[in-house]
Amino acid sequence: MAAPTPGGQAVSHLARPREDNARKGIALMLLAYMLFSFTDTTVKWLSVAGIPAMQMAFMRFSTHLVLSTGPMLGKDHSGFTAPRNLALAMLARGGLLLVSTVSNFIALAYLDLTMTASIMFSAPIIVCALSVPLLGEKVGPWRWGAILLGFVGVLIVVRPWSAEFHPAALLSLLAALSFALFSIMTRRLAGTAAPRTMQLYAGLVGSLALAPVAWWIWQNPTNAVDWVLLFAIGLFAWSGHHFFSIAHGFAPASVLMPFTYTFLIYLAAWGYLVFGTVPDLQTVIGAIVIAAAGLIIWWRERA
Repeated sequence: MAAPTPGGQAVSHLARPREDNARKGIALMLLAYMLFSFTDTTVKWLSVAGIPAMQMAFMRFSTHLVLSTGPMLGKDHSGFTAPRNLALAMLARGGLLLVSTVSNFIALAYLDLTMTASIMFSAPIIVCALSVPLLGEKVGPWRWGAILLGFVGVLIVVRPWSAEFHPAALLSLLAALSFALFSIMTRRLAGTAAPRTMQLYAGLVGSLALAPVAWWIWQNPTNAVDWVLLFAIGLFAWSGHHFFSIAHGFAPASVLMPFTYTFLIYLAAWGYLVFGTVPDLQTVIGAIVIAAAGLIIWWRERA
């Protein structure tokens, strides 16, 4: 609450829009992560139906490319071009997103939704660890402790010592690492490259790289629902990123970050309702540990 001041009524009127904006930001964040959960659930569903991961990844990126290009048509061409050094950096960023997406889509064919999501949530922890050598940022003992705690959580989820260990968990770890590097590249490019241009390059890299593979391995869905879902993968992913960006226009990341963990709740729900799976105790404990580590990092960065 703001401290009482002369003209306090006017101040309260000014404070209310900020509260409303925060609520809008949180609501949009919840919507964004629901759409992201639709993406993973759809990929899992189509994997069970026999659709190859590379084909689904191509549809995700090609739809992304079309939706990113559309708003630029009829306008100036500044969004399509960039200086050579920025173009190379954005191509590398798109390559990292490609590796993360393909690795995650393949892993989803073998692992429960909650397990892949839990491992992917180690990405912010990896970002914090890599921000020291790659961005020159300072990380204090609290955050180093949270980083170690997060990796303990990952080990609990992956359980490499157990007979239940599945090699696909390593693909989820690769997806998390690639996404962490993608996030660091995004931070490096922020303020120098337009967001719409970065979106365009990300869609372009994935589409061009996967088009020959998708053509070679293409499997037609066997029913109308699966055809719709195949095209919906990219729509869900692009819409999630769209609302994620808008949410940050209404509220700062420090307010929105805790709500990212609703993704785990969404996927646990879809896993049960769609596939009849319930995460085991080790996955739940590991997810809680990873979430706790991420929240400690968030708390220290706010402080």
